[in-house]
Amino acid sequence: MDAYIVAGFRTGVGKAKKGGFRFVRPDDLAADVIKHLVKSVPGLENSMIDDLIVGNAVPEAEQGMQMGRMISLLALGIDTPGMIVNRYCGSGVETIAIASQRIQAGMADVIIAGGTESMSLVPVMGIKTALNYKIATENPTYYTSMGLTAEEVSKQFKISREEQDQFSYESHMKAAAAWKDGKFKDEVVPITVKEVYVDENMKKKTREFVVATDEGIRADTTVEGLSKLKPVFAMNGTVTAGNSSQTSDGAAFVLVMSERMVKQLNIKPIARMVSYAVAGVDPRIMGIGPVAAIPKALKLAGMKLDDIDLIELNEAFAAQALAVVKELNIDRKKLNVNGGAIAVGHPLGSSGARLSVQLFNELGRQKKKYGMVTACVGGGQGVAGIYELLN
Repeated sequence: MDAYIVAGFRTGVGKAKKGGFRFVRPDDLAADVIKHLVKSVPGLENSMIDDLIVGNAVPEAEQGMQMGRMISLLALGIDTPGMIVNRYCGSGVETIAIASQRIQAGMADVIIAGGTESMSLVPVMGIKTALNYKIATENPTYYTSMGLTAEEVSKQFKISREEQDQFSYESHMKAAAAWKDGKFKDEVVPITVKEVYVDENMKKKTREFVVATDEGIRADTTVEGLSKLKPVFAMNGTVTAGNSSQTSDGAAFVLVMSERMVKQLNIKPIARMVSYAVAGVDPRIMGIGPVAAIPKALKLAGMKLDDIDLIELNEAFAAQALAVVKELNIDRKKLNVNGGAIAVGHPLGSSGARLSVQLFNELGRQKKKYGMVTACVGGGQGVAGIYELLN
């Protein structure tokens, strides 16, 4: 039995700490997207949904208390279970793979999969960092910070500062053009935010506004401006705030169905996951994870890289994205045609699902068939999922 993706939506991506979602709980954000997702499918009832699988990279504080279940209670009701999956930056696409596999195995008919993350409320290192003593003393480089891994990648793979800044500039230009052309409009669920604040007279007030765009895109950025930024991770390094992904808040989800349920509800499926692979790499250069994962996914699908029409490579850092491109000789014309995380943002646990939603829509616009979502993963991993567009 095959598994089909029948719908997918995302929020706009908010800027962490200073954007529209800075005080919005990630479970509330996810619930809004899921409610919209369910309503978009004619004939679908909450009672038909077998499970909710939520990707999240730092499941503590506001993202704790088994947030997957909290989201299912908020969005779907008591009878629909929910769980959290954590493969860090690969979590969002991992959930889609798990949902597809369970349906293919005949263990479910309808699963909602995706991810949510608030980097405003829960920092990337969590509330309390407690390192494993054995690893910290015997293999301390396993705990290399993400920024320093990007610096290491830039050195080992000879990625210049100029290349990184140019890549980042292009990410912003492509993302800005995508919004201007209306490409993201239909996939983004407008989220109404109610915010309590204290005015100049020290009176408690409430304001309401809507977030319906990606807040981090800078249409006015320039290569010259990016080149003036100082490195933030190493004194004489090349990695800056401008050529790194942004810390962000956001959510994205897709609906995965069995062939039986697709026929029962008379739905035209959008896509299916052809293959999915994960791989491990040296944590010091975690950014090259896709170099190991992509060949595995291609082998499972019986395909070659040239068979893939569009690729969404998560831009954790320009250095690592460019290293992946160079190592695999990826055609840049197929890569991140609407920009990436450097411009749009990277809410860790939801990014894989966001990239998947964007990929389906772009494949449709270009009338192409095969696409790939791939990402490096903190700790030294890579993920890659290949999709076939059906509609």
